[in-house]
Amino acid sequence: MADKEKRQGLYLDPSRASYNLAVNRSQIPMGPKEKRQARRNFVHYVRTKSRLRAAKEAGEDNGEERPEWTGKLDFLLSCISYAVGLGNVWRFPYLCYKNGGGAFLVPYIFMLAFAGLPLFYLELAFGQFSSLGPVSIWRISPIFKGVGYAMVAISMMVGIYYNVVIAYTLYYLFASFTATLPWLTCNNPWNTDACIQDRSVAGGNATNSSLFANSSLLNTTVNHTATRPVSASEEYWRNGVLQLSEGFDYPGEVVWYLCLCLLLAWLLVFFCLIKGVQSAGKVVYFTSTFPYIVLTILLIRCSIMDGAIDGIKFYVTPDFSRLQDAEVWGDAGIQIFFSLSVAWGGLISMASYNKFSQNCYRDSIIVSVTNCATSIYAGFVIFSILGFMANEMGVDVKDVADKGSGLAFVTYPEAVARLPISPLWSALFFFMLLSLGLGTQFAIIQTIVTSIIDEFPERLMSKRMLVTGLVCLVFFLLGIPCITQGGNYMVELMNDWSAGFSLMIIGLVECIVIAWIYGTENFFRDIEMMIGFRPNRWWWLCWKFLTPAVLLAILLFYLIGIKPAIYGGRLEFPTSGQALGWLMTLTSLVVIPLPGIYYICKAEGTFMERVRSVMKPMPEWGPHLEENRALDERYCKKGIPLADYRDADNTPNIA
Repeated sequence: MADKEKRQGLYLDPSRASYNLAVNRSQIPMGPKEKRQARRNFVHYVRTKSRLRAAKEAGEDNGEERPEWTGKLDFLLSCISYAVGLGNVWRFPYLCYKNGGGAFLVPYIFMLAFAGLPLFYLELAFGQFSSLGPVSIWRISPIFKGVGYAMVAISMMVGIYYNVVIAYTLYYLFASFTATLPWLTCNNPWNTDACIQDRSVAGGNATNSSLFANSSLLNTTVNHTATRPVSASEEYWRNGVLQLSEGFDYPGEVVWYLCLCLLLAWLLVFFCLIKGVQSAGKVVYFTSTFPYIVLTILLIRCSIMDGAIDGIKFYVTPDFSRLQDAEVWGDAGIQIFFSLSVAWGGLISMASYNKFSQNCYRDSIIVSVTNCATSIYAGFVIFSILGFMANEMGVDVKDVADKGSGLAFVTYPEAVARLPISPLWSALFFFMLLSLGLGTQFAIIQTIVTSIIDEFPERLMSKRMLVTGLVCLVFFLLGIPCITQGGNYMVELMNDWSAGFSLMIIGLVECIVIAWIYGTENFFRDIEMMIGFRPNRWWWLCWKFLTPAVLLAILLFYLIGIKPAIYGGRLEFPTSGQALGWLMTLTSLVVIPLPGIYYICKAEGTFMERVRSVMKPMPEWGPHLEENRALDERYCKKGIPLADYRDADNTPNIA
C-alpha cells in the first residue's frame, strides 16, 4: 500500500485504543512540513474535544445541542418497538391469509435477504453518520432532497390512520373490563339474526356452510346479514364499535366514543415524546418486550383448541402455484417495507440520535431478524385461531372472517373470549396491541418532528415540546374523518394506498444515490469511521446491483397485478375512493423532483454544470460534531492522522 493511501486510511477516533490499523509513526515516512501540519491538526482536535467536554460538564446548553439516546439499549429496543408493530399481528397474517398461506413465506424471506436487510443497514448507517433527519440528510446530494419530503409525506399519512387503529385498541381495552365480554354473545342491541355464537347455533348444516364459503361471490352488503352467518365478534366489530355505514360515500356522524379514544391516543403519544428520545427511550423497554409474553401465552393456549392444527397447516403448507401470481410478490415486497419500516424515514431519524461509534451493523442484523421472526411467530398464533374458528363454523380455514384490518379485531377477540377468565386475557391482549401500536407511532411522530426541527434548528431545537404538541394536535384533527361511521373505509384505503409501491420507489432512489452517485467507496469509508471496519463485498453487491434489481422487478410485478381498491375483500370502492387512493400514492411521489428543480434553477452555469453541482455533497455534509468531522480529511480541510502520533502505549504524542 502506498504511503499516501496508508495515511489517508488512518483517521481514527482516539477512544478506540484497540483499533487494529494503528501503527507507529516511524512506519510511515513523512516530511518535516507534513509532520508540523499534522501535529497542528491534532492539537486543534484535542483542544476542541476538551472544550466540548468542559462545556458539557459545566452544564452549558444553548438549546441547539442535538440529543442522544441515554442508554445503550435505548436505540436497539426503539428500533425493535418501531419495526415490530401492529403489522406483525395484523398485516402479515392478513397477507398470508390473502395469498394462500405458506406460499407467501417464500417471497417474503427472499425480499428480506435481498431488499429489506440491505436497505435497513443502509438507513441506519446513513442516519447515524450525519445525525440528521430524513429531509436535512440529503445534503449528501441536494437534488434528491425531495426523497426526504416523500418519506415525511408517507409518515404523515400513516401517522394519521395508525393512531385511529390504536383508538380502536383502546376501546376494546376498556370494553374488556366487564364480567362478560360484549362480543361473546348474540343478545346485544347491535346483533342481527345472522349472528352465531358457536357451532351448535350455526347448526353446522350444509346450507350455512355453503353460503359462508361462497360469501365472497354473493355478498354485496356491508353487514353481510343476507347471505351468511356472522360470528358475534364480527358483528360487535362492525355494528357495535364502528357503526359501519353503507359505504365510502356515506361518512355518517362522528362516533363520539371513538373520538374520545383517539384523543386519548394522541395524548399518550404526546406525553411519551414530551422530552424526545430521552423519554421515548425509556418507554420502549416495556413496549418492545411485553408483547412477546402475551403472544407466547396465546400460542400455548390456542394451539390446543379444536381445529387449531388445521389453521397451522394452512399457514405452513405452501401453494407454489401462487408464486406465479405477480400480486403475491408485490405484497411480499411491500410487506417488507411495512415490517422493517425502511424508506419511511423513521430509521434514519432514530439512528440520527445515536452515538457516532454505535455498531449499526450489529443493530441492523438483530432488529431485522427479530422483526421478521416476530411476524412469522405471530402468524402461528392467528392461524391457530383461524383454524379453531373454522372448526366452530364448519367451514374451510380460507373462508373464515374478513380479509382486512378487522382481522385483528374479529379473530383475536374470538380467541381470548374462550380463555379462562377471559376479561383478564382480553385486557392483557389489547394492552399488548396498544404497546405495539404506540411503539411504532412514537417513531413515526418523532420522524416528523425531527424533520421539522432539523430544517430550522436555530429556532426550533429548544422548542421541541411545542413542535411535538402542535403535530399531535393537527394530526388529531386530521384523524376525525376516520372515526365517523364511514371512517373505517378511509382507514382501509389509507392502509392500502398511502404507503404502497411508493416505498419501493423511495428505496430504489436511496440505493442509486448512495451506491452510484455518492459512491460505495465513500459510504464504506463513512461506515469505517463509525464502527472501525468496512462492510464486506456482499453489501457492495446488494447496494449497487441486487437490491435495485429486486426492487425494479417487484415494482413491475406490483404494477402488473394492481387491482381496484376493495374493502374487506368484497366491497369495491366507488370512483371517488379509487381516485383518493391514487391521489395519496402520487402525493408522496410528486414531491420527489420538486426540490431538485429548485436547486437546479438556483445554481449557476450551464444546465449540465448545474445538475452536476447539485448532485455533489454540500460543504455541510458529514458528521454533526466537529470532533468527528476531524477524523477524515474529506470532512476537515486538514485531516488528523492519529496513528502517526501515538506512543508505544497508544497514548497521543503531540510534543
